[in-house]
Amino acid sequence: METDELAVLVQAVAAGSLSGAARRLGVTPTIASRRLAALEDHLGVRLMHRTTRSVSLTPEGEALLPHAQAMLEIEQMVRCRLAPADLGVSGVLRVTAPASFGRKIVAPLVPAMLDANPELRVDLELTDSVVDIVAAGIDVAVRIGRLRESTLIARRLAPNPRVLCASPIYLERRGTPRTVEALADHECLVLSGTGSWPFDAGGKARDIRVSGRFASNSVEAIREACIGGLGIALLSRWDVVTELNTGALVRICLETLNPQEISVWAVYPSPRLVAPKVRTFITSLERALGRLDGT
Repeated sequence: METDELAVLVQAVAAGSLSGAARRLGVTPTIASRRLAALEDHLGVRLMHRTTRSVSLTPEGEALLPHAQAMLEIEQMVRCRLAPADLGVSGVLRVTAPASFGRKIVAPLVPAMLDANPELRVDLELTDSVVDIVAAGIDVAVRIGRLRESTLIARRLAPNPRVLCASPIYLERRGTPRTVEALADHECLVLSGTGSWPFDAGGKARDIRVSGRFASNSVEAIREACIGGLGIALLSRWDVVTELNTGALVRICLETLNPQEISVWAVYPSPRLVAPKVRTFITSLERALGRLDGT
């Protein structure tokens, strides 16, 4: 079995089609199809049911898939260890991150990573939606918040302190709240589908219900609405540090409770062999977050 053939099987499952696998591997759909056919011929079994739009594994394909994934991981590790040190890590690194965080923190890391690793390619997806990283073939996801339980591996990279803030114009018009109870009398800018903000009460989370006339599924839209004077927002400090320093936004400090601190996490699928390209990315991101800690 050739690893190129195994890669087609693994990527076809992740992408949901042979054409998707071909795009991920940087080959034509014809080549991807030939490699899968060669693998099936070598093993003497059919591994996938194919249609023009999708693929599905046969029982034999289901049995082979985890072994194929493990073999590809091992090959990647061996290649990286035997490669000349000055070539760095290689392959395609697929990353997903929240939109604002990705633009401000992750994207600026990419040029230096590519300069130091000539054989590395980066595919960065920015979205505020939670991506199924296994189905999407993502190597590592950056997530901010309280994580739900899952079979994925999560590594905490840094704290993510948040601040309540509003524009001077809004506070002049509506006054500055001093207690969490006072938030009920204010326009609170919330993410769509949420109706509360978490605060720290003696080490325990206390969710405070808030509401307002503006909501969005985009953190960036919430931030811009806050700067524009539409209300009070709960935002990550790194996202508004410039506006706080220039006075475009004013930090609101409540008398009894502070916003609950959340964290920045790196989430990836496999606990067995973390690819060097993933370790390199995580190390770069940790360093960047460490520099932000003093903001």
